[in-house]
Amino acid sequence: MAVAMTNRLEGRRVLVTGAAAGIGRAIVERFIAEGAQVAAVDRDCAPLACWDHASSPGPLVLQADVTDEKAVRAAIDLTVQTIGGIDGVVNAAGIDLLRPFADTSNEDWQRLLAVNLLGPATVCRVALPALQRAGHGTIVNISSGAGLRPLEERTAYCASKAGLVMFSKALAIDLASNEIRVNAICPGIIDTAMFSRSLGEADRDAELARIFERFLIKRIGDPRDVANAALFLSCAESSHVTGTALAVDGGRTFH
Repeated sequence: MAVAMTNRLEGRRVLVTGAAAGIGRAIVERFIAEGAQVAAVDRDCAPLACWDHASSPGPLVLQADVTDEKAVRAAIDLTVQTIGGIDGVVNAAGIDLLRPFADTSNEDWQRLLAVNLLGPATVCRVALPALQRAGHGTIVNISSGAGLRPLEERTAYCASKAGLVMFSKALAIDLASNEIRVNAICPGIIDTAMFSRSLGEADRDAELARIFERFLIKRIGDPRDVANAALFLSCAESSHVTGTALAVDGGRTFH
């Protein structure tokens, strides 16, 4: 998937959570290619140690679990100290759970909500002073198509992602006076390790054929599809866009 490099994020400093793999990793790579200084935050930073510094400067790699406010605060403080501030945040950390509602425990619910909803809220709240100082800030929360249209046996996941969509919309209202734009992206089926794990023992081709009956664009999405959407919502080209939930899902949410 060839994309033009136009330095649309030149001079911007962006913190990305869930940065080590999948959608988060693709966002880090795309943003660096577009000229941003990136702080890449993840629970497991090992995959980020293999960055190809020969082709581009690497990100500032920081270890933190988004459910740990103390660790989040330390990561954001170090980001500000190292790269001078924060102009944008992308919350890409998230987990999935495929389980019938009757078998979903309170502990399951607490974990899904802690990572998928309270985690982004914590990152946004702790990063807010830096975003206010920078002015014209952006926040992009990676929700899910499941936050717009439900899936079977994913009650807790759908609830957490729908909550993230509404959180983004409400936060856009609260932060408009600070010139901080807040948007959500709702990916559909994206070719990541998390999606592959969700298939379990199912026949991949047969399961994809069943899934694509609900899609207009009948292919699995690439993490770079989501990264391109995050780029648009983080650069000046989207300066009149806030409070939206952008579906990047092959048409599933309205078909």
